[in-house]
Amino acid sequence: MDAMMDRLRRRREFLTVARGRKWAAPGLVLQAHKRSDADPLRVGYTVTKKVGTAVTRNRAKRRLRAAAAEILPSLGKPGYDYVLIGRTGTLTRAWPDLLEDLRVALARVHSARRSVSPQGGKADKQRPAKNVEK
Repeated sequence: MDAMMDRLRRRREFLTVARGRKWAAPGLVLQAHKRSDADPLRVGYTVTKKVGTAVTRNRAKRRLRAAAAEILPSLGKPGYDYVLIGRTGTLTRAWPDLLEDLRVALARVHSARRSVSPQGGKADKQRPAKNVEK
């Protein structure tokens, strides 16, 4: 792992990032969460069983790790945690397109506007407030 990046390892860290901003692209889903410190960025990778067998999921994770190693040192921001989620498109997407998916996703999660997925729906939905009786 690069000196500028550390890995997310605990489930709690992944769940915290899941509450942050999201962007879905054909080759991957990117989740980002700004931490309160300015430490180097951290990144985690996950691929669900829907994508395929263990061999397939590991191949998707290797592609995500390689894309992150190429893109995140220049476009990732310190103090952020990122989770890259593999999709079935991660395996079949052309390498330049996968890199572009990650570049666009990073630009979108760091933009001032709310993220909207390319499919037209909101990518980072606000959760409704729970009714609390006093």
